[in-house]
Amino acid sequence: MSVKLFTPFTIKNITIKNRIVMSPMCMYSCFNEDGMVNDWHYTHYTSRAVGQVGLIIVEATAVTPQGRISPQDLGIWSDDHIEGLTKLTKMIEAHGAVSGIQIAHAGRKAVLDGEIIAPSAIPFNESMKTPKEMSIDEINETIAAFGKAAERAKKAGFKVIEIHAAHGYLINEFLSPLTNERSDEYGGNLENRYRFLSDIIEEVKSVWEGPLFVRVSANDYSEGGLTPDDYVTIAQWMKEQEIDLVDVSSGAVVPAHIHAFPGYQVPFADQIKKEANIPTGSVGLITNGTQAEEILQNERADLVFIARALLRDPYWPRTAAKELKYELEAPEQYRRGWMS
Repeated sequence: MSVKLFTPFTIKNITIKNRIVMSPMCMYSCFNEDGMVNDWHYTHYTSRAVGQVGLIIVEATAVTPQGRISPQDLGIWSDDHIEGLTKLTKMIEAHGAVSGIQIAHAGRKAVLDGEIIAPSAIPFNESMKTPKEMSIDEINETIAAFGKAAERAKKAGFKVIEIHAAHGYLINEFLSPLTNERSDEYGGNLENRYRFLSDIIEEVKSVWEGPLFVRVSANDYSEGGLTPDDYVTIAQWMKEQEIDLVDVSSGAVVPAHIHAFPGYQVPFADQIKKEANIPTGSVGLITNGTQAEEILQNERADLVFIARALLRDPYWPRTAAKELKYELEAPEQYRRGWMS
């Protein structure tokens, strides 16, 4: 039986050389608060491309200044960001990886000076700022900002876009009844709460033809919140809108206890893949090659998103290949060191 972790995966016009994805992880490293790519980002992402990751998804990148999680977040709200992002995509792809970017808005979880916004005026917890409930004009402006971000991502040469609808940030806040108490067309039943994400998907698709992923939090872990069954329905709607893959995470929309253990989110990716009949990626405490291979061989997900393990080991694909007794081709410059 072949090692599935190292087989290619094709989505639309893009082929990823293996099933290993570098999960978007915030680096909080824009020290001038301008959202610009700097030397840290070039080193951080390119080293994982050299390490033979198949798809590298750049961290949550804010579609507006107000949409940053922190003042140090990457930005894609201005044409000024395109030049640095273009250099980054070229560096990633020079080493055989596909470049992707996650576009995002923090909503009520923004830790910034000034006003922050959300579907409803409910703070995340007692120590965080109360957001302003968004007007319809602000909703429309934010939807348009996601479209402009996609346009800039395209100009910068990214091959994959992921919309961040997870982890309690703005889109997730619209989806969950725990954070959305609106009584207009963007609140109420699940279909109305989905409308904001639906409108963003359509806006992005108006300028973007490439692979389009959405990251979701498939379980609110709180009474009255969304469950994996709800996300099967949401995934079915996304499939109708021609989303190519659902990146399945969980939690963080409200404070909640999460019992995390190796592979704890894999069943959510499995359920959505099978019941919504849509490709999925699985993320969360996936740390070794055997675990990743099991997920793929049992068709519980199509891609494996590796996060903290890649912070510990930029050459995690090589580590996984050795564990699975797979002969991974080394970068020419490293061949002497990677030989068995």
